[in-house]
Amino acid sequence: MTLQLFGFVWANSWAFLLLLLLPFLYFIFLRRQKRKATFQISSVALFKAWQNRGKASLIVANQVILFVALVLFILALARPQTMDSKVKRTLDGMDIVIVLDVSDSMLIEDMKPLNRLESAKETISGFIKQRTSDRIGLVIFAGEAFTLVPPTLDYQLIIERVSQIQTARDARIKDGTAIGVALAAGAARLKDSQAKSKVMVFLTDGENNSGTIDPETGLEIAKGYGLRIYSVGIGKDGPTKLPIYSQDMFGNKVKRYQAFESTVNEDLLGQMAKVTGGKYFRANKEDSLQGIFSEINKLETVKIEDQKFVRYNEYFYLFLEFGLLLLLVHSVLNLTYLRRGP
Repeated sequence: MTLQLFGFVWANSWAFLLLLLLPFLYFIFLRRQKRKATFQISSVALFKAWQNRGKASLIVANQVILFVALVLFILALARPQTMDSKVKRTLDGMDIVIVLDVSDSMLIEDMKPLNRLESAKETISGFIKQRTSDRIGLVIFAGEAFTLVPPTLDYQLIIERVSQIQTARDARIKDGTAIGVALAAGAARLKDSQAKSKVMVFLTDGENNSGTIDPETGLEIAKGYGLRIYSVGIGKDGPTKLPIYSQDMFGNKVKRYQAFESTVNEDLLGQMAKVTGGKYFRANKEDSLQGIFSEINKLETVKIEDQKFVRYNEYFYLFLEFGLLLLLVHSVLNLTYLRRGP
């Protein structure tokens, strides 16, 4: 049985019961003192002036010293300790590659906080902050695909690169939606991965319309490398307005809107998830991307094993040493200054 008291863990807390015996021991000690040889006098009036002075007060103090020494011996017997605990945590991490569509249609303003692209960037950053031991890579694509960040544990670097992502026109890359090329590029980032779990999060708002690799071939490549795909279709289908930015004669940025037909190939995205054991999501509401990534975060958890190590530091010797010191003082006083004659 252990007890925590006064900042210590007392391994032998039963020893505190011995403190209850001290009053009885003191009572026996007083009775013994009274049995010692005495002499009778007619009046103590002459001695009252010396009460609690000289040796008389020191005798009481010496009794207190003995009492405190016994208390310290009992505390030493109770074994006071401090406890240092350490937890060794083993994390089975995974490798994740995020593949993001940056075609110009991602500027359509039907998602919070501004448009489809900004919503995806904000949600991806939040997702990265929730991971702990996973290597994460980032691939962007439009009519062609590029690796922005290979799989790494440097989350701050990834978040910085995410904040810098622009659409195809601003990044001066070929526009379009090359899903097959993007699948192959994302899979290539994880082909040499030794992680037990390899995941691709694939976000697009369109259907395949360009690229040198068809989606079926790209899917076979990803499947061959053992990747699990979580595919996300972004935005609403149907007629919408695509923002177009230009400059006027004074160099000012001007935004105008162009009619656009938005279409997400749900059959293809659903097949990508089904074939690889992942899941397909549709983000067609303003704040639905946040909920989708929260669900992905729950689905892709890591195995955590904790091993707790406890080290006890003994302090009984401090109480024992002080107790012996007080007992020595008590004995020296009894044998010298407080010694009584026959």
